[in-house]
Amino acid sequence: MRETKRAVLTLEDGTTFEGKSFGYEGSTSGEVVFNTAMTGYPESLTDPSYEGQILATTFPLLGNYGVPPSDANPMMSDYLEDAHIHCKAIIAQDYSWEHSHWLANRSLADWLKSEKVPGVYGIDTRALTKHLREKGSMLGKITIEGCDDVDFYDPNLDNLVAKTSTEGVTLYDVAPDGSFITTAINAGHPQLQTSEKKTVVLVDCGVKHNIIRCLIRRGVRVVRVPWDYDFSAIDYDGLFISNGPGNPDLATATVDHLRKALGEDRPICGICMGNQLLAKAAGAKTYKLKYGHRSHNQPVIQAGTGKCFITPQNHGFAVDSDTLPSDWEPLFINMNDGTNEGIRHKTKPFFSAQFHPEASSGPKDTEFLFDTFISML
Repeated sequence: MRETKRAVLTLEDGTTFEGKSFGYEGSTSGEVVFNTAMTGYPESLTDPSYEGQILATTFPLLGNYGVPPSDANPMMSDYLEDAHIHCKAIIAQDYSWEHSHWLANRSLADWLKSEKVPGVYGIDTRALTKHLREKGSMLGKITIEGCDDVDFYDPNLDNLVAKTSTEGVTLYDVAPDGSFITTAINAGHPQLQTSEKKTVVLVDCGVKHNIIRCLIRRGVRVVRVPWDYDFSAIDYDGLFISNGPGNPDLATATVDHLRKALGEDRPICGICMGNQLLAKAAGAKTYKLKYGHRSHNQPVIQAGTGKCFITPQNHGFAVDSDTLPSDWEPLFINMNDGTNEGIRHKTKPFFSAQFHPEASSGPKDTEFLFDTFISML
């Protein structure tokens, strides 16, 4: 009989859910959210957009296919979305102590323990999800038997974009053998010599590595810069604003730099947080959703076309389409609740998507948006 410690999830409204620990044995707190995806827990755990959040999975089983190996190069993972876990904890109805996958080199439990992230199973996740849908996402804390209690923590009061963004400037390219190359860029950008390839500046607001992969595989080189970096001194062909966690109102430095870029005609594309920050730079407003969109099966319709796409999503804030200036318009609309899923400028090569066309994990129906952006360069 496997011995496990008692774990209790307490929500800020006093509701409690009791389960058992399978990860790191330590208490933690954050915003409790749910994801309805059936697969992809390694990608979700390392997605920077989950920074500060306790992730509850509605699919009843975790751990059955283990965890892929970590990468020697933390700046470009082959299998994960960042070099470390960003979730504060993960919750499931059941956990598989045995795993099987040709790529796995360890269990989910061992990975969580190595990164000091609690995991809880045995919780009625259907009841938890229903509660969050009715009441909205809320703060929560997990207390493990024998561990100290912790206070509630609201991650949306912190600038999580600053916390998850890169600190330096990095050039990404592809070697002749097809492998990825990463090069640190010094002040003055001496390494950015004239190249036959187009150059895309990627503003890192908490970027998923697959966004970088999707860009590089399309024949461009990528210059990844911090969220508050003044990229105007770089000779670039296109600008890309990444996904990221938390409240877009706190990423003011990014918005200020974007406003300057909007005065030019070089192509701009944004994903997730990038959609929100581009909208704010244009003059629109954002707001917090009741419980957000976190799944692999969100249907969005492309405005004016009648085309519907199934998209992976992970966001808790949205753009208020009614506040868009007259020279901007919605590009995609969520078919479940009518919220904004993307914007575009009516005359300039600027557009963005609230969902994740790079997937990882989830359906790749909208990866063509990377091709659209590259064709503008």
